[in-house]
Amino acid sequence: MSATLPTLESLDVTGKTVLVRVDLNVPMQAGRVTDATRITRVVPTLQYLMERHAKVVILSHLGRPKGFDPAQSLAPLVDALSHALWDRPVKFSPDCVGNSARLAVEGAEDGDVILMENLRFHKEEEANDPEFARAMAALGDCYVNDAFSCSHRAHASIVGLNPYLPSAAGRLMQEEVTALTRVLAEPERPLTAIVGGSKVSTKLALLGNLVAKVDRLIIGGAMANTFLHAQGIAVGASLCERDMADTARQILQQADAAGCRIVLPVDAVVATKFAPHATNIVCDIASIPPDGMMLDIGPRSLKELHDVITTSKTLVWNGPVGAFETAPFDATTVQLARLVALASREGTLHSVAGGGDTVAALAHAGVSQQLSYLSTAGGAFLEWLEGKELPGIAALMNHDNANRKRA
Repeated sequence: MSATLPTLESLDVTGKTVLVRVDLNVPMQAGRVTDATRITRVVPTLQYLMERHAKVVILSHLGRPKGFDPAQSLAPLVDALSHALWDRPVKFSPDCVGNSARLAVEGAEDGDVILMENLRFHKEEEANDPEFARAMAALGDCYVNDAFSCSHRAHASIVGLNPYLPSAAGRLMQEEVTALTRVLAEPERPLTAIVGGSKVSTKLALLGNLVAKVDRLIIGGAMANTFLHAQGIAVGASLCERDMADTARQILQQADAAGCRIVLPVDAVVATKFAPHATNIVCDIASIPPDGMMLDIGPRSLKELHDVITTSKTLVWNGPVGAFETAPFDATTVQLARLVALASREGTLHSVAGGGDTVAALAHAGVSQQLSYLSTAGGAFLEWLEGKELPGIAALMNHDNANRKRA
């Protein structure tokens, strides 16, 4: 797929005005950015354009405002963006369409960077309104989508600009597509997936797609409890979707038919209270007390996972395997993360991870920068693993720069 994705090199951007859709939906506190990861990840695209004296018009959203909301303005991001660009001045436009936006672009010089106000202040953005898209397109000469993490949404800034402007993927988009294509479409085998989290019901499509593609599927977190229950194992007071038992059994049957080995816990860390440093014991899964909650997988399970990981060549990870936010139930997720990081550093494993909880767990383990690739996407990462077509990717892949409309 990545071979036919149009890249920056396919556009003539020198001296042009380039609209760049990025994801600056960053965490903030008291008007300050608390995690600038999503800002720094788009710097290579912005740098490429600035070096070619393009006017760089940045389009993004923040939060889910219902109309104009000063608390969700992108204005506070100007300083963080400027800092990421080596203290280069960044201009700000109070709107992303209309007269003020036009004047901001016209008043800029080649090589300038202009951050436009929150796209979602306009309801037409999420509605993919064609006139709204046309109004945005009229501001520029080219369009670059560098927001993989938003490309599962058919919004105006994601799919509505391509018909009017020469279009291409930015560097981060290119990285994400290449990394995810490699891990599922062109993996070195054995290919292993780790899927954790609390609910089978939220990851049905993911599990169904993965069992047909991977050689081993490690299931952890409370999701594993549902699979154990489906096999007739008493899971005590553990979080469990008992009404999903038939579905879990179907997934197990699909995996067996596809030759995919499902790896479930054989022991667990159990407590009667879910609280920091709660008194806990290690139990075989066949011996969970009626009032016990499985909050982490146990040492025998970790040893089995060690054997699976160290004999794998490719790994994709979505979801922690225990209640990692609360010590001591973070122990196995941390040890597993460090094992994956070690194998990745040594070059014996190609690892790709993504999803909000997964990224947080890897940061908690101190190994965020040590995997082969860490996706900044949440929903888009999950939908890609589910085998779904992402509208933003499809819009780029199906776009014909030679036969576009005029804005």
